[in-house]
Amino acid sequence: MSEAQSLVADVPEASNQMTHREILEALSGLLLAMFVAMISSTVVTNALPRIVADLKGSQTGYTWVIVATLLAMTATTPIWGKLADLFSKKLLVQLSLSIFIAGSLVAGISPNMGTLIGARLVQGLGVGGLMALVQIVIASMVSPRDLGRYSGYMGAVFAAATVSGPLIGGLVADSALGWRGCFFIGLPFGVAAFVLLQKTLHLPVVKRDVSVDYLGATLIMAGVSLLLVWVSLAGNQYAWLSGTSALLVGGGVVLIAIAVFVEARVAREPVIPLDLFKDRTIVLATLASVFVGIAMFASTVYLSQFFQLARGMSPTKAGLMSIALVGGLLVSSVVSGRAISMTGRWKVWLAASMIFVVAGCALLGTIDETTNLVLVGVYMALLGIGVGGSMQNLVIPVQNIVSLADLGAASSLVAFFRSIGGTVGVAALGALLSAQVSDKVASGLKGLGIDGGGQQAHGIPDLSTLPAPIRAVFEHAFGASIAELFLVSVPFAALALVCVLFIKEVPLRTTLHSTDQVAAQGTG
Repeated sequence: MSEAQSLVADVPEASNQMTHREILEALSGLLLAMFVAMISSTVVTNALPRIVADLKGSQTGYTWVIVATLLAMTATTPIWGKLADLFSKKLLVQLSLSIFIAGSLVAGISPNMGTLIGARLVQGLGVGGLMALVQIVIASMVSPRDLGRYSGYMGAVFAAATVSGPLIGGLVADSALGWRGCFFIGLPFGVAAFVLLQKTLHLPVVKRDVSVDYLGATLIMAGVSLLLVWVSLAGNQYAWLSGTSALLVGGGVVLIAIAVFVEARVAREPVIPLDLFKDRTIVLATLASVFVGIAMFASTVYLSQFFQLARGMSPTKAGLMSIALVGGLLVSSVVSGRAISMTGRWKVWLAASMIFVVAGCALLGTIDETTNLVLVGVYMALLGIGVGGSMQNLVIPVQNIVSLADLGAASSLVAFFRSIGGTVGVAALGALLSAQVSDKVASGLKGLGIDGGGQQAHGIPDLSTLPAPIRAVFEHAFGASIAELFLVSVPFAALALVCVLFIKEVPLRTTLHSTDQVAAQGTG
């Protein structure tokens, strides 16, 4: 309780020193930083096919441009949270911004895929810090009673970045700036956020007796990375059943096993508190989060490839098509959130949302390069409705049953495993897409009497430069193969639904003890 009491002491101190106007001024810099973090992921999505084609990359490279950021963000987010208890939160936010800006600069001038993937890894380090620290800083300067007053601003920023990112990315990629402008566009926002924070954010630096589990986080990241490398490259660079595969899988499993031992026996404050898994609700919600991460992150990442490589759209038009998915997501997240708050019942909304995810993935599994775009939009909207109602609400049953002292750890646990699921899903489905496209292109080109098609099949083509018959081969290959990704996602979405159905619905709490609530806000 000593840590909780110290947190209680901090929050009133900060909030008493800051008026509503001062909080809003500081919030402007924090929310701008969060906008930078969010838009860095969404703005590049519709430019990726053009980026990879221009840098002569492969489908595996396309996948790792996404995976690198997700992996770095997932692995480092808990560490940033711990560092916030040791050093100046303001300094850490500015450091995160600086790391992100440096990664963006390198990404924008990348001469090849290797440099770009490395730069995206650096971006992920910064994004992980921003995502963790912004919420911690807000909780440290606003009392729990007033926190709801400011949470709407965060929701608006998330919505703005989600909606505008793909559209801005498409427009910039089609402009004179080209795809490199997608990495530069966040720089002015990042610099502005840095300056605003320097001018408006003033918090006391209170060091607490905490232990940062660097070893556990490093082992988890290393073990998952080896497995992701294996999944991404097997079948292309080496055989699935080969010595290289055995080394990568064996190494990954051993590292993860050591990480589990460290988390259970060695770490004073583990990244993943294993004691939480003694509760059935936490186990089921965590499993559901992994399956949802696989289904929604992995499948939606490749939609921009469908529109650009199977339908021949420009990045701008592909961005406009994303409105159907994002629109469903926003409506469902707002409606389900308000309904749960009003009625106190979450299970019916969560189960219904998961049914929409299953249906959306199944219907998108039927599309190809000839499917009516209105139908594709309807299917995307259904998936968006499911994602919006399940993504954030999955944490509710966990928050409702854990002790208030464990609220922050349990909440971050669900988010952590959702990100792990998404990272693994993106890599695995990317490998599947590469193999399927390669086979279909090689077969199609052979049908046209063109030999050596297998070598071309692993690349991301510039459709505008291809003769019509060859272009049709690639469009069919990407259209049919991306549809197969959604079909593969269906079982995972169904497993998430089963997990939700087996979670016992406990009436939601209507009150929280103020001391514990402050502690939860400070640690989560």
